[in-house]
Amino acid sequence: MFGWLTDLRRKWILEHPFPESWDGLLERNITHWEHLGPDERTYLRELVQVFVAEKNWEGCGGLELTDEIRVTIAGLACLLVLGMDHVLYRNVESILVYPSTVVPPSRMSGHRGALTVEMSSVPIAGEAMLGGPVLLVWDAVKHDTVHPERGHNVVFHEFAHKLDMLDGLVDGTPPLATREQHARWVEVCTREFRELRQRSSAGQSTFLDAYGATNVGEFFAVATEQFFGRPVDMSHRHSDLYGVLREFYRQDPAMRVALCGGDASPHSSASDE
Repeated sequence: MFGWLTDLRRKWILEHPFPESWDGLLERNITHWEHLGPDERTYLRELVQVFVAEKNWEGCGGLELTDEIRVTIAGLACLLVLGMDHVLYRNVESILVYPSTVVPPSRMSGHRGALTVEMSSVPIAGEAMLGGPVLLVWDAVKHDTVHPERGHNVVFHEFAHKLDMLDGLVDGTPPLATREQHARWVEVCTREFRELRQRSSAGQSTFLDAYGATNVGEFFAVATEQFFGRPVDMSHRHSDLYGVLREFYRQDPAMRVALCGGDASPHSSASDE
């Protein structure tokens, strides 16, 4: 109903020049930046500019927000939706950023449409709340940008959750375009999730982080981390899973790396399965 207002506001935002210093931040903190083509970089800049302006940013625990914090988080979040038809995370209004690991007083969780509140005493590096904000720890975000070879990325992880939540569920299946795509997704992800659970329970090494065996929602978030973090390895070791993620995100990070003659995972272990 109010789409025209959103379009008008975003047009106004984009009439302002993209800050020159932000280019350096994207180049330094977004590993994929060097693999993007000119048109992709231009579009990512636009998404970042709108994302930074539209979202409510709050520094918590004494953290003073800076351009580096906003632009880094925005760049990583927007990279996920670079190839998709989307409304730029309509289910994210606020982003809360803490300086270091935090113990949340409570967390909202959802399964099959039901909301529950869970008390937690476990320190976290990030959290995506169903119907609520995204919480991120800047130390963890920065560490992931300095060590991209690990494949872990808390921003990818939490914003993958938000994509999963677009249909109001946390079920590891984001909104998909067709019945055929949905059927293929369920087939592949169910098989891969069960295999990860079996291998994790047996204490065997796995390519995907064992945390993905917690539930199907975490599986999708962990798979997203590796899809963007170690795409070449993932395309070889989990080709079917890579394929359904490539179709959903409408991006092929492994191909980008190949075309650039680079290696997105120079320190990956050959023993991972």
